[in-house]
Amino acid sequence: MALAASLAVSALLKRSSSSHGEALPSSSNSIPFFGVPISFSRSTFPGKRLLSGRKLLVFAKRMSGFEEIMRMKRDREQEGVTKVKRRPPLRRGRVSPRLPVPDHIPKPPYVGSNILPEISSEHQIHDSEGISHMRAAGELAARVLNFAGTLVRPSLTTDEIDKAVHQMIIDAGAYPSPLGYGGFPKSVCTSVNECMCHGIPDSRQLQNGDIVNIDVTVYLNGYHGDTSKTFLVGDVSDAMKNLVKVTEECLEKGISVCKDGASFKEIGKIISEHAEKNGYAVVDRFVGHGVGKVFHSEPIIVHTRNDNPGCMVEGLTFTIEPILTMGSTDCITWPDNWTAVTSDGSPAAQFEHTILITRTGAEILTTC
Repeated sequence: MALAASLAVSALLKRSSSSHGEALPSSSNSIPFFGVPISFSRSTFPGKRLLSGRKLLVFAKRMSGFEEIMRMKRDREQEGVTKVKRRPPLRRGRVSPRLPVPDHIPKPPYVGSNILPEISSEHQIHDSEGISHMRAAGELAARVLNFAGTLVRPSLTTDEIDKAVHQMIIDAGAYPSPLGYGGFPKSVCTSVNECMCHGIPDSRQLQNGDIVNIDVTVYLNGYHGDTSKTFLVGDVSDAMKNLVKVTEECLEKGISVCKDGASFKEIGKIISEHAEKNGYAVVDRFVGHGVGKVFHSEPIIVHTRNDNPGCMVEGLTFTIEPILTMGSTDCITWPDNWTAVTSDGSPAAQFEHTILITRTGAEILTTC
């Protein structure tokens, strides 16, 4: 389950000399985003000297006229061509009451409070017993996610996905980690089309051609396992299929650079390179995080280029969960304070694994 990067920024602002900060809850719109935006040179052009003063003004006017001509040319070419009908924007459906959890199932400490928990500053490094528990939690989360994926089809509601996931988790003697986290009302996140993350399951039916990310986290024997995947709903366009494919590849590439002693910033570098090569943008507002006995902790995993300090150590567990879009990386948060959608309505996809750092690489814990 992704963290809003603004939480990480507030943590960085509050610490002094520590190399690892503590992220605190804050408004999703009140603090600058974390990460490095894509930038383009505006002062030089290949084979040309730097332009300045009046020459720059004249050049800009010429460019403006040229761009207008090209726009008119494209408009003429598209006349008589059937345009692809844009999918209607996502709308919130009816949210049913939260589902009960049997009393005998151990619950995380945040359950019962609507206050968003503080992000622990402690890196979660495990001994052999802790690793065993993390493997069990990760394997259960992966099985639940795979099961949820088999349900995905047109006409299914995301509320039905939530109910099925909830039942499978409690049948396994575990607790669905999102339920009650900072007041989140459901047991799983379901993010459809332009929803970047944190979508709340509701009565909306999945439509043919949709994509939906299902984000599952389980709390088993005192440890959290966290994973997500974007699924295709029925007959999906080639463009959407490619977005999903490249997003999964970005996750795999991010994991590939992980090992004892590696810099955290290498993750954002390789993910950004692969996304940009394929024409996509990486969302910098939401980040991966440490996970284990605590749902969200340091280290904060940034999926865009960055110069953040810190290195991985053997026994550390955290998530990598890049979000890619076909358009803007800016987001709008719905009044429910959870659902984050792209500002231009462009589709977004996300994949996530919980990994364990080893001496020579990384073990993916959320597999089955």
